[in-house]
Amino acid sequence: MRKPYLDNLRWATVLLVVVYHVCWYFNGVGTWGSLAGAKSLPAGDALLYAVYPWFMVLLFVIAGMSARYALETRSPRQFFRDRTRKLLVPSLVGLLVFQWLGGLLNIYAGGGLEWLPPALIYPIAVLSGIGPLWFIQMLWLFSALLLGLRRLDPKDRVWNACTRLCRAPVLLAWALLLWAAAQVGNTPIIVVYRFGIYGAAFLTGYYLLSHEEAQTCIQSMRLPLAAAALVGCVFYTRYYYGTDYVLPSCLQSLWTALYLWAAVLALLGCARAYWNVETPFTRRMSRASFGLYALHCPVLLAVCLLLCGLFDLPAAVNYLLALALTLPLTSALAALIARTPFLRWAVLGIKAEK
Repeated sequence: MRKPYLDNLRWATVLLVVVYHVCWYFNGVGTWGSLAGAKSLPAGDALLYAVYPWFMVLLFVIAGMSARYALETRSPRQFFRDRTRKLLVPSLVGLLVFQWLGGLLNIYAGGGLEWLPPALIYPIAVLSGIGPLWFIQMLWLFSALLLGLRRLDPKDRVWNACTRLCRAPVLLAWALLLWAAAQVGNTPIIVVYRFGIYGAAFLTGYYLLSHEEAQTCIQSMRLPLAAAALVGCVFYTRYYYGTDYVLPSCLQSLWTALYLWAAVLALLGCARAYWNVETPFTRRMSRASFGLYALHCPVLLAVCLLLCGLFDLPAAVNYLLALALTLPLTSALAALIARTPFLRWAVLGIKAEK
């Protein structure tokens, strides 16, 4: 079952991830990842705070909903095989054969090439090259977990029971469950692996928000939800601006959970009401979104290093050039890899040609 508004939200959020990383490389608030000597814009820094709480939660919610619809037309074995090829292979094999180059750029940007022993450069580059691949690693893990849960519940009783939860008070109060999930399953140091809240978001998409009743209810509340999300965005950004927004004190706050859930529901409701369309452009963007997500970081980092190292441009020009160059270059790289034997499977998870 294809739902165009979910596809549109997915590729639009991937574009937002690219914009986020542009602001992240140039950030001036001291968050790890900024390039030495980079000029920043306060508006770009503010965007980091505004979107970080919810945009990956939204992708996991959409992934959970999509998993439900995929399993309506595919056997569990086929679903697992497809997810392994599309998610696990690029995040492991692709990391070893290609994405480590992005890690090498990270080492160069941090000055590590000057003092690291040569024997350690490749393994450290592999670890540093994970970048946004953490999302598809976790998504594969959650997909495998989901198949285990389905085997424990072959008659789908849990999903059917969730129909009774598709009411406005329950949907709104669900933020408390996500807040509770955010308190557990967080890895130290590498803070992006938040198994608690991201796993809860994925299962929420599968068991709750995949119901038509839930989507209809959310759509009916879209305008109050959008207003709440905008107010939350302003106050959240103003309150945390200047602090490290990836600290547990920020990410595990109740107010963070309330804001991110209002934003996720508002976007789902508004997209279903106003963007549930499919055009040649949206189909192209949907097909290109995985390659853009998986490959944009090495390209973007190379572009940002060149801009900072070779030119002395105004900050706004750096931001615009980084985005304007990264999008077409990443698309061209994805097209090249998609036409290259072995790499098309290893890096993009495209089925090998017979």
